[in-house]
Amino acid sequence: MRKMQIGTTFVVAALARLTDLASRLSRRMKSGVTIAALVAIVVLAGHTVSAQITPPSQPLASLKSVPIPGPDYTGYVKDKSKAIALGKALFWDMQIGSDGRTSCATCHFKAGVDSRIKNQLNPGILRVDASGNANPDNTFSLGGPNYTLKPTDFPFHKLADVNNRNSAVISDINDIASSEGVFNTKFLSTTSGNPQDNVTQLNDPIFNVGGVKTRRVEPRNTPTTVNAVYNFRNFWDGRAQNYFNGVNPFGKRDPNAKLYKVPIPLFPPQQVSVQLKNSSLASQAVGPPLSSFEMSADGRTFDDVGNKTVGTTTLLGGIIDIFKSLSTGLKLPRDLGQKLLSPNLKALAQQNVAVDDSVLGIYRASDGKGLNQSYKQLIQAAFQPEWWSSTWSIQVDKNDGSRQPVLLGLGSIIDPNKKIYTLMEYNFSLFFGLAIQLYESTLISDNAPIDQYFDGNQNALTPQQVRGKQLFEGAAKCINCHGGAEFTNASVKNVQDQRLEYMIMGDGQQAVYDNGFYNIGVRPTTDDLGVGGKDPFGNPLSESRVAQLGKFQQLLGATPNITVSPNQRIAADGAFKTPTLRNVELTAPYFHNGGKLTLKEVVEFYNRGGDFHEQNIANLDADIENLNLTDQDKDDLVAFLKALTDERVRYEKAPFDHPQLFIHNGHPGNETSVTNDGTGKATDELLEIPSVGRNGRSTPPSNFLATP
Repeated sequence: MRKMQIGTTFVVAALARLTDLASRLSRRMKSGVTIAALVAIVVLAGHTVSAQITPPSQPLASLKSVPIPGPDYTGYVKDKSKAIALGKALFWDMQIGSDGRTSCATCHFKAGVDSRIKNQLNPGILRVDASGNANPDNTFSLGGPNYTLKPTDFPFHKLADVNNRNSAVISDINDIASSEGVFNTKFLSTTSGNPQDNVTQLNDPIFNVGGVKTRRVEPRNTPTTVNAVYNFRNFWDGRAQNYFNGVNPFGKRDPNAKLYKVPIPLFPPQQVSVQLKNSSLASQAVGPPLSSFEMSADGRTFDDVGNKTVGTTTLLGGIIDIFKSLSTGLKLPRDLGQKLLSPNLKALAQQNVAVDDSVLGIYRASDGKGLNQSYKQLIQAAFQPEWWSSTWSIQVDKNDGSRQPVLLGLGSIIDPNKKIYTLMEYNFSLFFGLAIQLYESTLISDNAPIDQYFDGNQNALTPQQVRGKQLFEGAAKCINCHGGAEFTNASVKNVQDQRLEYMIMGDGQQAVYDNGFYNIGVRPTTDDLGVGGKDPFGNPLSESRVAQLGKFQQLLGATPNITVSPNQRIAADGAFKTPTLRNVELTAPYFHNGGKLTLKEVVEFYNRGGDFHEQNIANLDADIENLNLTDQDKDDLVAFLKALTDERVRYEKAPFDHPQLFIHNGHPGNETSVTNDGTGKATDELLEIPSVGRNGRSTPPSNFLATP
């Protein structure tokens, strides 16, 4: 947030930390205001004088002007082009899922998001009570499992007057429009050459129709993977840390996240810690493949030592605590590695690859199905051998999680309480995370009309879009949260040196907040705490609260740019990462709950000062207020937002081309009747997403519910 009021209410706190505050503001406030001037303002303020300093927002620019963030891959990656190919194959391969049918791309197949409309509702299981304790809503407000969404269902919060948040509420739905994932199952084992894991079916008291299980649905709307590399942290709640520890999403927060590395050829591998900066995409990538909602049977591998610090799984309304499920990655994907590294399992075996695929075309198998190289070969070509080449194996105790290198010979007897992994299998999470990060780092949409405009083509925007741009940067206040070429304040460029900021909240009082995370009144704060929640180790996700606990260096590996006192007010509850607005025309539905269908509905939401302004006032962003936009203003803003669309994304031209994909699209039947497949699960309804090469499609895929 941008506003920093200095006056009567600020003097006491400001004097105590004046140097820190002045240093921060001097880098962001308008030119001509120096630290000395700030000191003078504070000293003169006394009890009668006040001043408001509004630091400049991040100016809009062409995305071509922003370097692509990333770590130093030296010592890890041997060949980036091979690693990108590995990452693209892993991202799109349906064999990743426990069901042999769910890939990362299943929820990110169109413009980096999910445009399915059937079986896409979650009832709101992240809800908490007033004290912040889990209080999940297990009852659907709209339709229920296997319901097919309709345009008339939106917006989820309907008002008699779209310009007045206090007008009569016609209807209010607290369900979330998100992405269906997997059935509720328990992992048993893998079988060499079989993409489906061996699992036990578990009852699901929420996601079922007449007692027949349906696929589970995530509790937050799916964000785009396009341009996600620019985010300092990923996921709506920011739990995918900027530092990648090679194992799970939690970076330095998990001191037990360890890998093995060969120091000298033929010597036993040694346990090491990995911390790769500006690698939030890698942190994000290793979460979903082990999530019992998104892609995996629960417990696809043993709980490692880090998981033991969490305690036993909590049951809430008969389902596994979603807070733990969202925090997957504590379970290491070694069993997944064993499955994919099997010599009997071909990469992308079930999927066509276009002959002119911009990355995978040169690896395309002769019959067009999958690749002509195995995942083992791709890893060997992409990564340094000290991470995968060893005659030693890693032995893991199934009971206590302890591990050690062992040298096995022919006829070696394996203790049934031990599990043996090759070095490549053990370190599979490192390869998976970094390869997908490198692939997603190519998904940059930097040739939209707005980029062409800033690159010098003043005719790239229509007169209406120019008017919309002026509103975006001015009266509509959009730029205050969606600044910079990235169109988000949550970017690496904006956050890395200013992770914490001061803000005057909606109630006029000062607080510290996580830069790029805002409560804008989409839903009541208790529906979902967002960054106000906790990680699996009991620590706050909010970096402001981490600083307040004095754990910033320990958990985040840095020094906070603001000293946060024990009594300092923190604005974190109900705050979410600001998403990029690039290609927003293609990424409906909108907000973390997926509750708005069109860009016009989004603009109307901001124009009336949000939907839950008064209820969320203690945590509300101060810019969420009545804007008094005219109908013409709204249309101009929508027109400008459409100028952020890169046509390569719309038509799936390189680098946005991809292999064939079959996605589960709900189940035959509806919300009242489904077909039992004989195991207690509903039969899947499949939808084919055809492969496409570097030149893209002649006709673009339809938007969610065919939104214009």
